[in-house]
Amino acid sequence: MPSSKKSAHGGFPAFFERLSVQEKIDFARHLAIVIKAGLPLVEGLKIIRNQITSKTLIEIVDRLIGDIEKGQSLADSLQAHQHIFGDFFINIIRVGETSGTLAQNLLYLADELKKAKVLRSKIRSAMVYPMVILIATLAITGFLTFVVFPKIIPVFTGLNIKLPATTRILIEVLNFTKQYGWELLVGGILLIVIFRLLIRLPVFKYFFDRSVFMVPVLSGLTININMANFTRILGLLLKSGIRIVEAVTITASTFNNLVYRRALANADENIRKGQQLAEYLSLNEKFFPILLCGMIKIGENTGNLEDNLFYLSEYYTEEVDNKVRNLTTLLEPVMLLFMGLFVGFVAISIITPIYSISQGLSQ
Repeated sequence: MPSSKKSAHGGFPAFFERLSVQEKIDFARHLAIVIKAGLPLVEGLKIIRNQITSKTLIEIVDRLIGDIEKGQSLADSLQAHQHIFGDFFINIIRVGETSGTLAQNLLYLADELKKAKVLRSKIRSAMVYPMVILIATLAITGFLTFVVFPKIIPVFTGLNIKLPATTRILIEVLNFTKQYGWELLVGGILLIVIFRLLIRLPVFKYFFDRSVFMVPVLSGLTININMANFTRILGLLLKSGIRIVEAVTITASTFNNLVYRRALANADENIRKGQQLAEYLSLNEKFFPILLCGMIKIGENTGNLEDNLFYLSEYYTEEVDNKVRNLTTLLEPVMLLFMGLFVGFVAISIITPIYSISQGLSQ
């Protein structure tokens, strides 16, 4: 269903429908509880609806209740909201309805969404300190350059003294900013908008995602994040009873990184022909580490693929923690050095002429 169209139920356009990860976690967990309690699905949804505060989720649950009362399955009804819940969420529920393990599968879903949320939170938290330093640096230098410095310039020009190179550079920057300030602002906004539009194009996004692997520090972190998600989701799908061919296809659709999505694009066809998953992944060792391929191969040969995938998920999650911690440790002194150099340059540009003037007056 195109995101710009209204749903079949006549609510808001799908483009405006959004649910936070926590709302999806709570929905899955609460629905599992009412089903475990033995309530019919429609009655359970009605109870959950009365506890919801999100208008979007209330509208979605109302549609689910209406669809199920007409004889649709929960998974089929959720398919109308695929842009919100995704193939992974819907297929886990579909398998649960078919196998009679819906409550258990919903708890699996809640747990998976929580783990994914925690992983994202750790990465974002690691970036908080560097961002605070960057903002503080820009704020201090901006205040000195555009508030303090312009008030001192007339003093320098009035005394007709030779200004240091750093001060002359700062004056040129200030003059350039005054002359082309609006153009720079509009140009910056346009660049951001153009980038946001281009990143939606598959060709550009693929190029961007692939370029990340050329950056030494980010390359390893990107691989570990994607491997943690890949192994956890694939393991959960297999545990829920989905065949490996369909499980790999669904897992591929959950990748935001197009490099991995395309790397797995033909996996289902190769597996149907009899090729092992590990053998297929080993063809792309740049993106799928040797350790991962080896553990998956052992799991396929011994029948312990699910256990090995969950082990790999824990391993790569720990690797992400370590790399994020190391990255933060590396960024802290770099950002402090950057702040010192930037603020120091502006301070010297202001203080040096003042010192020269005071020296001249004292003689």
